[in-house]
Amino acid sequence: MDTPALLADASPLLLAVIASLLGGTLATTVGALPVFFVGRLSARASNAMLAFAAGVMLAATVFSLLLPGFELAQTTFGGPRVGALGVVLAMMTGGIAMALVHRLLPHEHFQKGHEGPERARLARVWLFVLAIAVHNFPEGLSMGVGAASGDARIGMGVTLGIGLQNLPEGLAVAMSLAALGYSRLQALGVAALTGLVELVGGLAGAGLLAISSA
Repeated sequence: MDTPALLADASPLLLAVIASLLGGTLATTVGALPVFFVGRLSARASNAMLAFAAGVMLAATVFSLLLPGFELAQTTFGGPRVGALGVVLAMMTGGIAMALVHRLLPHEHFQKGHEGPERARLARVWLFVLAIAVHNFPEGLSMGVGAASGDARIGMGVTLGIGLQNLPEGLAVAMSLAALGYSRLQALGVAALTGLVELVGGLAGAGLLAISSA
């Protein structure tokens, strides 16, 4: 039996695990590997990588999530207006949830410094991990929902888009940590750990989809 056939017979949960491991954990770790060979990144190179990552993520959001979401909502709610309203409300709910998490969870940005409540007894590196986790969890959630949706076009599109943007993001995280004085091995480990957050998000996405479809 070939690989596509095996994936076609796989459970939605397994597909979510595979997608989030490939697009999240593996892509972030592979992207961080050049930390062992590359010197300090210039501000221009770092900005270019992050701009590329943002562009890829934006394209994946529009073409692999929003447009299929509008199509599915129209079918589910019986009309384009009600379907569009459902998608907009879902986007607003997600945005509000992320804003609340960002405000309530103590975390550390590489440039802006500390945000959220006063830091607990956490090492600074764990505050960085929390900051990246805040942004990576929704990516895993998207991959989990896409992979478990039963539509290979959506699942592959989301996984590919997020995986591509995780490559430069992984390097940016590792290089930033190395510049702050952490060893390159520690920087790689932290980058890989932030990629594992997307696995948790993928499992959550598949679970939420299963609950909503029950």
